[in-house]
Amino acid sequence: MLDVQLLRKDLAGVAKRLADRGYQLDVAAYQTLDAQRKSVQTEKERLEAEHNQVSTQIAIFKTQERDSSDLRAKAIADDERRKRLELDLEKIQSELDKFLLDIPNLPHASVPAGKSAADNPEVRKVGTLRAFNFTAKDHVDVGEGLGLLDFATASKLSGARFSVLKAGIAQLHRALAQFMLDVHTREHGYTEVYVPYLVTGECADGVSSLAKFKDDLFKVEGRDLYLIPTAEYPVTNFVRDQILPGEKLPLKFVCHSPCFRSEAGSYGKDTRGIIRQHQFDKVELVQIAHPQASYELLEALTGHAEVILKRLDLPYRVVTLCTADMGFAAAKTYDIEVWLPGQQAYREISSCSNFEAFQARRMQARFRNEKGRTEFVHTLNGSGLAVGRTLVAVLENYQNADGSVMVPAALRPYMGGATVIKAS
Repeated sequence: MLDVQLLRKDLAGVAKRLADRGYQLDVAAYQTLDAQRKSVQTEKERLEAEHNQVSTQIAIFKTQERDSSDLRAKAIADDERRKRLELDLEKIQSELDKFLLDIPNLPHASVPAGKSAADNPEVRKVGTLRAFNFTAKDHVDVGEGLGLLDFATASKLSGARFSVLKAGIAQLHRALAQFMLDVHTREHGYTEVYVPYLVTGECADGVSSLAKFKDDLFKVEGRDLYLIPTAEYPVTNFVRDQILPGEKLPLKFVCHSPCFRSEAGSYGKDTRGIIRQHQFDKVELVQIAHPQASYELLEALTGHAEVILKRLDLPYRVVTLCTADMGFAAAKTYDIEVWLPGQQAYREISSCSNFEAFQARRMQARFRNEKGRTEFVHTLNGSGLAVGRTLVAVLENYQNADGSVMVPAALRPYMGGATVIKAS
């Protein structure tokens, strides 16, 4: 949620920054609501001040044994009027809060302007693309060729956009998650957490806009519970309704979980393989930060995700998302895209974002600063990495001409020393 003070101080400037990211702020609607709020609040405060004066007069009349019935009648009438104004103010404030909850975050000054993903500038490119002496297959042909990636059985069990992994590929998938967790906990200082896979609507609305994105979530029928689309939802909510000691920041958490997405807006997109599924695994990195340190920590968090790709010797690039391609809550986002030789393209494997105080304001997550005053924390997260997409990258980049797949050296200790995955 945006700071309402920004709208009151620089409405035109906020509207322009939102327009840069493709959101048209209803300026007239905001001005009407805020004018109503101000008018009712002013009248309420006037009546409260008048009530205090009348109460003082009644007390004086009482000591002087004078008739104060007219004053008491006025006090009663004013009090009823004040209560009605309080109800009006609550209603207006509720409408104003609802209006604010639907507004996306403002892009950071360093975010490049753009109209689509084509305008995302490349920050760096890392690694050397493998030169194949045969035609590289995509992960579907590699996995099905080994008999270890089974879409037919998954479809029989659950329908489209699910998969069954078997034997060496299932083990490789598990090894990737364990490897990521070990690197992030042992080397990058994250605390591993295990969380529920279901959250309430309040938690979902704390990190994003439930009203806008509920169709992307799977809801439990008859319950205020949603399957998590990412571990960001439960983990970031650890600090909801809390005031943290400033000296404890940053808090750093890593969580491996399945993720569930309806993919309501992606009909016909990435239907082949396991790039875009209803269920997939991620290792998520979450940081709760001091506002002055959050952009330095965004660079560090992005680097932590990159380490995984470097250890696996997978070529990748980092791009900065332009204003039009950013997520609803993000102030700045880096996408890490891994090279997939089967597609001859770089594909997203991690998004690393700083949300500044946007999520914290929705969650009322604060810290006590050096002067003893409370401020909203900044929140950050990123995939460290998406396990299924990393699996795709390994299958495609480490495939052999005979259909087998070499196991990256970093994963062999997690695979019982195995160096190759062959058909079972």
